[in-house]
Amino acid sequence: MRQAKDFAAADLIRQRLREGGWEVVDTREGSQLSEIEPPPAPRAVTMLTLVHGWPDDVDRWLNGVIAHAADHDFEALLVDNSGNSEVADRLAARRSGRVRILTVRPPAGWAEAANRGLEAATGEVVVLFDPGVELSGDVARPLMAALDEPGVAAAGAFGVRCEERIGHFHSHPGPEVDALEGYVLAFRRLQALEAGGFDRKFRFYRLADFDVCFKLRDHLGGRAIVVAGLPVKLHQHRLWETLDEEERERRSRRNYYRFLDRWGKRKDLMTR
Repeated sequence: MRQAKDFAAADLIRQRLREGGWEVVDTREGSQLSEIEPPPAPRAVTMLTLVHGWPDDVDRWLNGVIAHAADHDFEALLVDNSGNSEVADRLAARRSGRVRILTVRPPAGWAEAANRGLEAATGEVVVLFDPGVELSGDVARPLMAALDEPGVAAAGAFGVRCEERIGHFHSHPGPEVDALEGYVLAFRRLQALEAGGFDRKFRFYRLADFDVCFKLRDHLGGRAIVVAGLPVKLHQHRLWETLDEEERERRSRRNYYRFLDRWGKRKDLMTR
């Protein structure tokens, strides 16, 4: 068709072949078909986690997702930001029709890796988890139900409110809170992208979750909601526990000032 100058028809055929798992490769001998991984199917919900190592933690999280999300149109998306070949091999062994692996090469900052996952996700709703979280029941259903409520921009398991000023955070049972912790954090994918996603300058994870909650609430004029009683258990939070106190403080302080620069004067985002 390209020889006949019918480029539009030729491109349409290439697109359909690509959707079916085939790529047209032009060679000197002519066009040949090469098998490729077809694009992932759209899903109702993406269960997303960022992997920086500790594959046993990831297995525990993924086993819980698979066991308790079977009634949903879901995918599990593991963003490998470890830069470790042994971790990559462990993750590759879990790949399936419902489990996708996205490798970040070279490894990036936490927020950049989170954005890669957000962009690659096919779920209408994305639920972000720390891989140290263990699921013992259906988490997706109550979170998606919360997002269906009018004016809800984000939902999760653990929330905080500011006391007296922005940045002075304290845990709060909700239901309405200022922000949600990234251990379990659900939002609509397109809304998060429209709000700008995660701030790539947050190379360390701390406050990147609160920042995206404030972005969503500001963009949508919406609320952040704690869903009580979610069947989750928190295990070790590796990115925190592997650092000494001085390094934790240094990285956290940088993110804290970044957060205050953007939101420090926005008292209208404090829940009353």
